[in-house]
Amino acid sequence: MKSIYQALAELEKNNQSAALCTVTKSEGSTPRHVGSKMLVHPDGNFIGTVGGGELENRVIKAALESIQNETAQILSYSMADPSRGDPGVCGGQVEVFVEPILPTPLLIVIGAGHVGKAVVHLAKWLGFRVAVSDDRAEFCTPESIPEADAYYPVAMDELPKHITIDKRTVLILTTRGSAIDAAGLSPLLDSAAAYIGIIGSKRRWATTVKALKDKGVSDEKIARVHSPMGLELQAETPEEIAVSIMAEVMMLKEKGTGKSMKGNL
Repeated sequence: MKSIYQALAELEKNNQSAALCTVTKSEGSTPRHVGSKMLVHPDGNFIGTVGGGELENRVIKAALESIQNETAQILSYSMADPSRGDPGVCGGQVEVFVEPILPTPLLIVIGAGHVGKAVVHLAKWLGFRVAVSDDRAEFCTPESIPEADAYYPVAMDELPKHITIDKRTVLILTTRGSAIDAAGLSPLLDSAAAYIGIIGSKRRWATTVKALKDKGVSDEKIARVHSPMGLELQAETPEEIAVSIMAEVMMLKEKGTGKSMKGNL
């Protein structure tokens, strides 16, 4: 059987989730000593142990919640009286730290033009895994955009068939026109993406909205889109526009306000 540390390395390599549960406090008689670990996968399978029995069942349940909520927890249990709801009768006290192990967020740039290239560069520097997609295969290559982690030279509406788009995925559409967006956006609106942004003017977005509504796309789905995307920086160059876009992505990701920090002491 592989060790927890081997499993953690595989999680990082394969961009997968789990929760690492560690006994951080043990007083009196308890099943396991401080430092004992258990790694819980999203399907409930696990490696290692923090004590077995009802204690372990409760920790596994909390671990699955931490994976789902992306939040760490400190669990404290008295091991004295099951009639009071305690998970055991050893007589001691135990504390377990549950840490979600989450893959690096994925940012997908759709549209490999000048702005798309600048967004790839900045997003990679900010620590995202970055994929790039364009229906023009000659633009979607390591030679054209060397900093991306993956390349998908497919039409936009085909993209969900080639890559998993989940709640940690950011979609940045730096496409070459409203017609491209209107033709390929619908499947992306059905995804669980955390953010969907489209480059362009208010007029361009209004044209896209009309085309989507004509296709029967609901107002609720359309409202998911940030367009024009980015923070107002009076950006003009591709690099400046990339900063505007990624500033909005980071603001929403970290629940910031986008306001000047001057005077916020």
